[in-house]
Amino acid sequence: MQQHPYVGMWVADDGRVRHELLPNGRYDEVRGNRESAYRGRYEVTGSHIEYWDDTGFTADGDFVDGNTLHHGGMVLRRK
Repeated sequence: MQQHPYVGMWVADDGRVRHELLPNGRYDEVRGNRESAYRGRYEVTGSHIEYWDDTGFTADGDFVDGNTLHHGGMVLRRK
């Protein structure tokens, strides 16, 4: 189980990208109309997040505060 304050739904300002960070260390990402476009595991260290997609793709991001995540050139906000 992940012990950090960032579990939950994170949404891009335009609503097209949504990340759900699950408490079991898994995530599910929606892209536009593609439900579960990306799924995999993640780890949070401090305010940094690393993603490992089930297909082998990797990504990362940084929480700039408790409600804002910068990831892949996008800004996602807690919902």
